[in-house]
Amino acid sequence: MRVECKISAEYQDAYAVLHVSKMTPVIAQIISLLEKEGADPSTLIGIKEEKTYFIEPASLELLRTEDREIVCYDKLKNRYVLNKPLYELENILGDRFTRISKSTIVNIRRISHVEASFNGTMELVMKNGIEDHISRSFRKSFKERLGI
Repeated sequence: MRVECKISAEYQDAYAVLHVSKMTPVIAQIISLLEKEGADPSTLIGIKEEKTYFIEPASLELLRTEDREIVCYDKLKNRYVLNKPLYELENILGDRFTRISKSTIVNIRRISHVEASFNGTMELVMKNGIEDHISRSFRKSFKERLGI
């Protein structure tokens, strides 16, 4: 592959143009890496339908592990695959988010309601309708976080 890089003070913002005959996994990784350059560290990078999106944390409802992938859902129930582990995302997202189980983090401001379940867990419903459970081991910290 031939690569050309022009450096000049006349460029206000960096941009890249790739000319390829087909999309390959390596090209997709290069694009993802270039898109991360200069991004706000709290902005997440998500993949949906082979396209890379910048995701603002405030627009997210829930992040969780599904079938060995870390995914997030936004207010419109769009599903994005993320490339960071949950513990790293938990550090990036900050105070607006809290963990409710080993596999799920939620946006506190987007919780619709919570109700007790018969087996010691609590069921949580987000404003976009997605449901999940608060496990017994995270229930106490969840309640403290919300001041309940």
